[in-house]
Amino acid sequence: MSTKILTVFGTRPEAIKMAPLLKALGRQDGIESLVCVTAQHREMLDQVLDIFGIQPDIDLNIMQAGQGLPYITSTVIGELTKVIQELRPDRILVHGDTTTTMAASLAAFYAGVPVGHVEAGLRTGNIKSPWPEELNRRITGTIADLHFAPTTVSRDNLLREGVKPEAIEVTGNTVIDALLLAAGEIENSAAIRSRLSAALPFLADAKQRGQRIVLATGHRRENLDGGLTAVFTALARLAERPDVTVVVPVHLNPIVRNEAQSILGDNAGVHLIAPQDYLAFVHLMAQSDLIITDSGGVQEEAPSLGKPVLVTRDTTERPEAIEAGTVKLVGCDEEEIVAQASTLLDDPASYDRMSTATNPYGDGRASDRIVSRLLQ
Repeated sequence: MSTKILTVFGTRPEAIKMAPLLKALGRQDGIESLVCVTAQHREMLDQVLDIFGIQPDIDLNIMQAGQGLPYITSTVIGELTKVIQELRPDRILVHGDTTTTMAASLAAFYAGVPVGHVEAGLRTGNIKSPWPEELNRRITGTIADLHFAPTTVSRDNLLREGVKPEAIEVTGNTVIDALLLAAGEIENSAAIRSRLSAALPFLADAKQRGQRIVLATGHRRENLDGGLTAVFTALARLAERPDVTVVVPVHLNPIVRNEAQSILGDNAGVHLIAPQDYLAFVHLMAQSDLIITDSGGVQEEAPSLGKPVLVTRDTTERPEAIEAGTVKLVGCDEEEIVAQASTLLDDPASYDRMSTATNPYGDGRASDRIVSRLLQ
């Protein structure tokens, strides 16, 4: 008799990180794998589903204009409760730190269905940073009975919170599985490489001019009230360098878009582009020389590509990368961002130390380890 596992996610980062796990679940005898997307994010989620060939069994399609956290939480709990009652899964799998993850865990708890938490145990120790992700992780960690920790640091966080050792499996991070899949697709397909080059012609132009490419992203809620202004102003200053081209895939959030356009829109050294699908973003990371971001996933992905990362946050739930030397926290401090980026651009020794450090987040086999534990 098969074990029925319902995987629930709702955003682009979750979809990327769950895609290789869904592929592993789908080819495993003894598991009936079902997928429910909440579509907390719609357009960016659909890009990833298309790239990895994921066909959801249930699409709650909850996204609406101006949605807030109370709406997402209550709607996911209500709609997913109906799905659980209909499908009666043996286990629900969730990922990381989104509001979908937290709400799905609560719905499962209310229905008496055990929860497995992928990418479990990440902590900053500050419930307001990142907000609301730190709280989402803690609530999910309290509910889950299986914790798939990406690193020993994450495992130790869970142990300090009283989770039993036998409930934790150290697996590596599935984002590395996804990254290696995507990089392999690009490497093995001349058609994909041609499409990406045509879509992003400024990359080749910059290389021909001998410029370094600084890739920057920003979207976190705690940075929307003034933080992004400092980050974008720092990027404008870096773009004044004749040896630098700045590329910013602009998040769909209207606040982010307006701020980026206001500060960077007329800067000849900056390319403001639409959010990219996952293959294109992996290509952007691979072609870049330096990445400035507030993204958690990028902190994990970039080191596998040998790219130094400056993180525009005051805290990170991924201290392994800082300890390994692949990541530096710079906060939303204009002067610090410019200073640290300039050091990496001007000092080859500093650059080499960050670009050649070992990635602590895994070897691309996290999904197989998770499936193996689920079968026990």
